[in-house]
Amino acid sequence: MAHRVDHEFTRNEFCLESKSTIGVEFATRTLQVEGKTVKAQIWDTAGQERWLRELRDHADSNIVIMMAGNKSDLNHLRAVSEDDGHALAEKEGLSFLETSALEATNIEKAFQTILTEIYHIVSKKALAAQEAASGTPLPGQGTTINVADASANTKRGCCST
Repeated sequence: MAHRVDHEFTRNEFCLESKSTIGVEFATRTLQVEGKTVKAQIWDTAGQERWLRELRDHADSNIVIMMAGNKSDLNHLRAVSEDDGHALAEKEGLSFLETSALEATNIEKAFQTILTEIYHIVSKKALAAQEAASGTPLPGQGTTINVADASANTKRGCCST
């Protein structure tokens, strides 16, 4: 994940002088997903996981991958068209957004989309596990669903290429 995008999301600030990430950095942010409070740990890996196969082979099974075209504010320096980005994302089964940390464009949306998808995956797995353990039908409204156990071993909650 681009450092400026991560910084914009986790700290709600943008710094033109920010330096490239060396190694791996992470920050946390709490946000609402469908009325639930979710604490997200955002890892900035400095693009070390450059290929989709690596991500899919080595990341947690709850991974959600979004391809983010960063620096959309620099349209005159564009190397990849938006249509090409969408085409590649569709071919690889990814979601796609163009972002700009400078203009704060789609930063919040990108993370909200990823975290909502992860929340759905983890919640469904937790529900299925509870149903299997109790042998009863799916719980009705007002039932507590413990998603902490299902996500405790997450290596990487979300990644983008």
